[in-house]
Amino acid sequence: MLAFTLATEADLDAIIGIAPAGAERRAAIAAHVAASECHIAWQDGVAVGYLVLTRTFFHSPFIELLVVTPALRRTGIGRGLVEHCIGLTPPGEKLWTSTNKSNAAMRNLLPQLGFVESGGIDNLDPGDPELVFVRLP
Repeated sequence: MLAFTLATEADLDAIIGIAPAGAERRAAIAAHVAASECHIAWQDGVAVGYLVLTRTFFHSPFIELLVVTPALRRTGIGRGLVEHCIGLTPPGEKLWTSTNKSNAAMRNLLPQLGFVESGGIDNLDPGDPELVFVRLP
């Protein structure tokens, strides 16, 4: 069974252990943890995924980053983290996220959770447009 918690500084090594990160990514994650924007999925006491939920997209909740332990992808952990954040979204507010066009797993998951495609952004990753999704209230 999955449990979800707001990450603390003490969880930083566990978060980084989910998917190795360089110094720049580690610093960014640490900043999200310090800002109370990082949520962890735990399975049997082990960190198996995390999600960064900010309010940076036109002052609306935005799922900025979703990471699941590679060996456990497509087992419901990502879904659980997104559902957790849906539950944290204040009533009447939109919840936004984005993903690369090449990320078929995320593009498949989002509509199942009530998200609709809401546009795109070219030139972030060459040849792989960023697709924007929203979950309307």
